[in-house]
Amino acid sequence: MRKINFKTTVSGNFDEVIARVTDELKQQGFGVLSRIDLHQKFLEKLGKKIPPAVILGACNPQLAYDAYQSNSDVASLLPCNAVVREIAPGSCSVEFARPSAMMEILGDKQLVTLSQDADRKLETCLKRLSEKSAA
Repeated sequence: MRKINFKTTVSGNFDEVIARVTDELKQQGFGVLSRIDLHQKFLEKLGKKIPPAVILGACNPQLAYDAYQSNSDVASLLPCNAVVREIAPGSCSVEFARPSAMMEILGDKQLVTLSQDADRKLETCLKRLSEKSAA
């Protein structure tokens, strides 16, 4: 079974980790286009509480453009999702959807190949977050 995401655990409070994730994404050419505070939406819509969890819609414009030029159906899989979840006080899970796994859904080998650059950039983000967390 193909892994659909990259994942690591980092130390820090929830808001601080979101800021660090946003900064690391920026360093790799990604901007955050959207933010969904999942825990607030579940509480608002269902009256259900979960630990803090945020979905960031991240996009690297050049990579997205290249993918779109290759196959415009890719638009339904954009942007890349980055998830930050508090798993304990002072500890958060950071997860990025694996672009190449998402592109496999379309069955387009060229898109899978193009998306491997995004995979590498997101893996670099996680590595840097992990290293900074350990320091």
